[in-house]
Amino acid sequence: MIYWQLFLAFFLPGILGYGGGPASIPLVENEVVHTYHWLSVQEFSEVLALGNALPGPIATKMAGYIGYQQAGILGASVAIFATVAPSLILMIGLLSILYKFKDSPKVKRMTNYIRPTIAILLGVMAYRFFSESYEGTGLGQTIFLIVASFLLLEKWKIHPAYVIIGALVYGGIFL
Repeated sequence: MIYWQLFLAFFLPGILGYGGGPASIPLVENEVVHTYHWLSVQEFSEVLALGNALPGPIATKMAGYIGYQQAGILGASVAIFATVAPSLILMIGLLSILYKFKDSPKVKRMTNYIRPTIAILLGVMAYRFFSESYEGTGLGQTIFLIVASFLLLEKWKIHPAYVIIGALVYGGIFL
């Protein structure tokens, strides 16, 4: 029964929480704290803070932690699957439709319109990261990290995971 409850507790917010993990957090809190009483509000806020401190999607981290707390490894697996299942089902459905119409001129035109939008969104995100870094650490540190990351990634072809780890170590020591 606990596995079914875990599935429902994370599947329903995944369906109703339009906007991803941050949008579904209040829904997860309602299920975990108020419906099933697995955590108190204080414990949930601590899980949320822990999830925000780690890299990756917040909803899956919280699902894994709460699922493991309630039912061990299998519980974590069920909760994580329930979190990603709505997106997975929707993606499979949309991809099958897209594949069916892949040669359509309208679909090709649509994908050509989406690419610049994605590029602009990535540019805006990079600008926000730069401005927050500049405000938080100063211009010198920000430029150093940008130049060092660029050289490591583009010139010396270092794997991005190592560059991220190096930046975290640098930030932990010097910032």
